[in-house]
Amino acid sequence: MPILLRVGLFLCPLYPHLPIQSFLTEAVEAFTFVLSCLQIVQYVLQIEQVLDMLSSILFSALLGLTAPVAAQSADIAGSVGPKTSIADKKAVATCDITDYGVKADGETDISDAINEAFAACKTGGVVVIPEGDYALSTWVTLNGGEAWALQLDGTIYRTGTDGGNMIFIEHTSDFEIFSSTGAGAVQGYGYEFHKDGDYGARILRFYDVTNFSVHDIILVDAPAFHFSLDTCDSGEVYNMLIRGGNMGGLDGIDVWSTNIYLHDIMVTNKDECVTVKSPSTNILIENVYCNWSGGCAMGSLGEDVDVSNITYRNVYTWSSNQMYMIKSNGGSGTVSGVLLENFIGHGNAYSLDIDQYWSSMDAVSGDGVQLSNIVISNWTGTEADGMERGPIKIMCADGAPCTGIDITDFSMWTESGDSQTYSCRSAYTSLDEAPFCLEAGSGDAYSATTMTATAAPDGYTAPTMAADLADSFGTTASIPIPTFPASFFPGVAPVSTLAAAA
Repeated sequence: MPILLRVGLFLCPLYPHLPIQSFLTEAVEAFTFVLSCLQIVQYVLQIEQVLDMLSSILFSALLGLTAPVAAQSADIAGSVGPKTSIADKKAVATCDITDYGVKADGETDISDAINEAFAACKTGGVVVIPEGDYALSTWVTLNGGEAWALQLDGTIYRTGTDGGNMIFIEHTSDFEIFSSTGAGAVQGYGYEFHKDGDYGARILRFYDVTNFSVHDIILVDAPAFHFSLDTCDSGEVYNMLIRGGNMGGLDGIDVWSTNIYLHDIMVTNKDECVTVKSPSTNILIENVYCNWSGGCAMGSLGEDVDVSNITYRNVYTWSSNQMYMIKSNGGSGTVSGVLLENFIGHGNAYSLDIDQYWSSMDAVSGDGVQLSNIVISNWTGTEADGMERGPIKIMCADGAPCTGIDITDFSMWTESGDSQTYSCRSAYTSLDEAPFCLEAGSGDAYSATTMTATAAPDGYTAPTMAADLADSFGTTASIPIPTFPASFFPGVAPVSTLAAAA
């Protein structure tokens, strides 16, 4: 086979000495060129099967180059997402809810129609909620099924007042919920509760769902949490917008699962942006835009914590509570193998905040969750007030001092005043030279220490985003359904093409 390729390349006048490895990096152009050269080989050597055989080999190689990033990441074990394509599912069955007696009038409860469509398509097919306005007054639980999907192209408006979950998906596999237009949305009208200080239902919850994806949908103004992933496996969540009210308890995305890839997500609220809880392992989170939010976090962490192999990369945080927080108070168990890489922040109260004495949660039994091997790399931008809340706060449990807290390329500066602080307690680094207020190696607990910087570090300046909000949406009026931004992190295109841009 290599001899035939060399003959073909020799006979191609434009690239007589181009090595075969370059084709794989030139993608489709190289693929087309190689096919042309192989046609020459076939003609000269009169070997009829060469073209088909090598075409198959090269095509497989090119597919490998364009495979999902999640499948290639060290943080993800194997592939994620549904196993059956939407086209193949639609070839089995399409179950349009308007064929089950409902209209897009924004008033008629569609719960029965969804349940009937699901029953017809749960063993293979696509449940379709077409463009238009729909009312949901009775919550739906879609239990079981395999190789099915929910296509949400319309807008669902909450009209019921129960608690619980508006849409609950459980015990299913090879599943996908998506909008083909990027305009499919659920409007929770949470402000109707929040203006009185109350809460209502969560919008979307998954439990025991495997090999799934959620993409190109919009969740707005949840009466409580927006989206929870509970004990799920091998899933991908991407191209997602969440916009909630400006109060606590309105989490964006909470995940406690295994083998999950979340990317290209924007969240507005005043609580969790994209947060990992226990137990979780092999979670990769990229290209997250916390736009006037609580910020990304881990926790809160309690007893018997088991969290490992977690990566956050390309996280942009604007006017939020923190860029990243690990929160606990007492407790037990372990957190290990965490990478927090490429963070940009502006106008946030806290930046890096590890607080194992977090006063907003009641103390739980135990000496503290053991934190180890946590790498913080390439953080830039500004914090609101560096003297009041410095950019680095690492308060580890005296009963379980942190180890391997390695901070590199961290350059942030205050937006107010001309100095900022770094605070540490019982926190150790594995770096040869301990940065900031950390201590080298490992050892016993030590009291909180504070360092003060009076000069801005080199390289702290960082870009902003065009969609940065000027203010929150409050809690007393309806929140408009947003449209997708072009990007979720400065200078980085979405991993997967936005349906809204297709």
